[in-house]
Amino acid sequence: MLAFAQSDIGMVRKTNEDSYIFLPPHLFVVADGMGGHVAGEIASNLGANTILEYIKHYSQQSNWEQVLKEAIIHANKIIYQMAQCKSECLGMGTTITAIYIDGPEVHWGHVGDSRLYLIRDNKLHQVTSDHSLVWELVQSGSITFAEAQGHPHRNILTRAVGTSETICVDSGSLAWQVGDSLLLCTDGLTNMLTEEDILTICLKPESPQTIVTQLINQANAAGGYDNITAIIVQYRD
Repeated sequence: MLAFAQSDIGMVRKTNEDSYIFLPPHLFVVADGMGGHVAGEIASNLGANTILEYIKHYSQQSNWEQVLKEAIIHANKIIYQMAQCKSECLGMGTTITAIYIDGPEVHWGHVGDSRLYLIRDNKLHQVTSDHSLVWELVQSGSITFAEAQGHPHRNILTRAVGTSETICVDSGSLAWQVGDSLLLCTDGLTNMLTEEDILTICLKPESPQTIVTQLINQANAAGGYDNITAIIVQYRD
């Protein structure tokens, strides 16, 4: 396995509200915070680190899909409680997309519009579904995927961690194989680059560090309107 992670403030924002956990060979998390002042940064950092602390209590033989789901639910509780106690944090929340790699199995948990992609056979497969107003319009056939890319309401979330007392978490597992790559990223990347752009960079015979750097640089060159976080994990001999 080869892997690399990087987060960038972008070209417009004054603070970076993205957070990530990079703990190869098993745990990788991206989180994109929302809220006024520093609340988004607090929410994403608290969410990501709560997941890290939560899974430390489990053994290698655990049901990792279920553990990730429970960890995100626990993070939701922690963030929501803090938001209720501190007026400056009221309404804060975060996206969370997390994976736990257990040999040939990749287990994932997800809330929000950050994404997990599988790159296999020269194709980019979106594993997670966005919890956003625009994604619901795409799923219903009201707009096309191409129209969603530049939709003015693409940042409106229908689900986020910490904004309500309870949360519904998407989860799943997939088998990956030699030659596959995984990409976890926040919407600062996917709102700036098309999937064709992302795939072209990810297919280059480069190291994960070079690929992640090129993804972020190209997103910034396209405007960099948001914070950008990307993690690449390659399954290699």
